[in-house]
Amino acid sequence: IPIGLPYEQALTRMDSTTGRWYDCSAHMVWIGERTRQLDCAHVEFCRGLGNPIGIKISDKCDPAELVTLCQTLNPNNIPGRITIIVRMGAEKLYTNFPPLIRAIQREGLSVLWISDPVHGNTIKVESGYKTRDFEAIRAELRAFFDVHDQMGTHPGGVHLEMTGEDVTECLGGVQNINEEDLKERYHTHCDPRLNGQQALELSFLVAERMRRSMGLKPLLDDDEDDDY
Repeated sequence: IPIGLPYEQALTRMDSTTGRWYDCSAHMVWIGERTRQLDCAHVEFCRGLGNPIGIKISDKCDPAELVTLCQTLNPNNIPGRITIIVRMGAEKLYTNFPPLIRAIQREGLSVLWISDPVHGNTIKVESGYKTRDFEAIRAELRAFFDVHDQMGTHPGGVHLEMTGEDVTECLGGVQNINEEDLKERYHTHCDPRLNGQQALELSFLVAERMRRSMGLKPLLDDDEDDDY
């Protein structure tokens, strides 16, 4: 939705059994960081849909603004209707995320919190390639879980930009991809993606964090990921 509003409108249909409108381009559609303003056409369009709605937010999001946006898009506070996708970078997340959670809790709003640790960690290296560092992505995920632990709330999911192919578009991971490696298999036509092994590595790290938070024995025998 954040770019192709006319495309989304063309794929919107009324459900003959309920009389509600649905954007048939996807199950859940989302509003981007740059198009979530209350007077923006994207918000007005999504307000009339029956689809679940995602809202991307960065450190620029004001708590009062987020509350108003959620109430506008979900006036009946229907559980599952609103997903908030957080992208801030680790350092800003520790500072800016708690006030947003408190504001939502104070109003009793039902939302699902999801981390997007990839988009807020894009850099450009000297060779000119746009890339992302695995450790920065991991740090933001860690911060996301840390804040939820501190606030007594629940992390609802993780959104990763990835491919199953063995590309060399993001730095680091167990493959230790460096700047020189980027040119080997940099196939993306848009943003750099985690490759299959990097994505699996993150998934296992998240699984370890969740097991430990539930008091379960870690799957890994070593201590290298104790700080996750």
